[in-house]
Amino acid sequence: MFEHVYALIMAGGEGTRLWPLSRHSRPKQALPLFNGRSLFALTVERLLPWLPPERIGVLTNREQMALLQEQVPVLPAENFILEPEGRGTAACIALGALHLVQRDPEALMIVLPADHYIRYPQALQAALQAALTIAEADYLVTLGITPTFPATGYGYIRQGEVLARLGDLVAYVVQQFVEKPAQAVAEQYLASGVYTWNSGMFIWKAQRILEEIARYLPELGAAWQQWQMAWGTPDFAALLAQTWSTLPKISIDYGVMERAQRVAVVPVEMGWSDVGSWDTLLELLAGADGCFWQGDVLALGAERTLGIAADGRKLVVVDVRDLVIVDTPDALLILPRGAAQRVRDAVQQLQRTGETKLLE
Repeated sequence: MFEHVYALIMAGGEGTRLWPLSRHSRPKQALPLFNGRSLFALTVERLLPWLPPERIGVLTNREQMALLQEQVPVLPAENFILEPEGRGTAACIALGALHLVQRDPEALMIVLPADHYIRYPQALQAALQAALTIAEADYLVTLGITPTFPATGYGYIRQGEVLARLGDLVAYVVQQFVEKPAQAVAEQYLASGVYTWNSGMFIWKAQRILEEIARYLPELGAAWQQWQMAWGTPDFAALLAQTWSTLPKISIDYGVMERAQRVAVVPVEMGWSDVGSWDTLLELLAGADGCFWQGDVLALGAERTLGIAADGRKLVVVDVRDLVIVDTPDALLILPRGAAQRVRDAVQQLQRTGETKLLE
């Protein structure tokens, strides 16, 4: 079944909600926070037991490529596909799909973000294998995360009729994609049992997604067709750079998935998190005392606190509760737990005041 299966990992984001540790040159997915390994490295490791390295590609940018290569030297250098700049997931996926179609016209394509944490990787593998079966029948498939609380920060997918039963998993026809809801609506979704969180993980035939992009995003469709005609010629790189900045900056969800036909969802429980804030990271990594420490930290009487010390500096934490403390050579972040989403506001303020060196 896996003869024509390829995975593409989207790894070009910056993850500013984990500032000041995460920067443009050292993005969230590359931070070695998980026993010395990064979210990106863990994403690759989850695929390696059943996909050979040569069939795992990475979509990123030139600034981050060397850092990511260093973390997963098993991946061939030619598997890194470089975007000229960030233009949203639709453009990113079009470029990746075109690479696969040129290599294998029958390619089945798994798209995975690089910044997800998954506690039960075997559950992900089972869900991907089930989704590949549905994708072979010409469906666009997404993995839905079985919700555990009424989240307002995620998009939701409403399940329709049962499409197929695949062992312990069930594939459903997608009835509706829903934007991030208000609290009361999220509570209704959770109680109904027919909604899942939208994970941003996709499985489809590479040729099929290119056709759907051409149908629903004609400007991007025209661009990838131009790239295809120039493929393998000296003009390709210049053409890509010339057309890329003119493309619509849109996600594949908004641009294609919400409008396409034959879309399916496979709900799965796999201990998933998008690690979208310092609060989330503390929940994932906390020890028995509810704390997480990294670097040279002396903690006395602390509870439910995350502390990261800068290289060459000692962080001393005494009798504090419910704090996030992140020290770096040029910036110190201190905020209460529960306010981690405000980090993005701080980053935007630094941009407005021209202190962009703190974001590089």
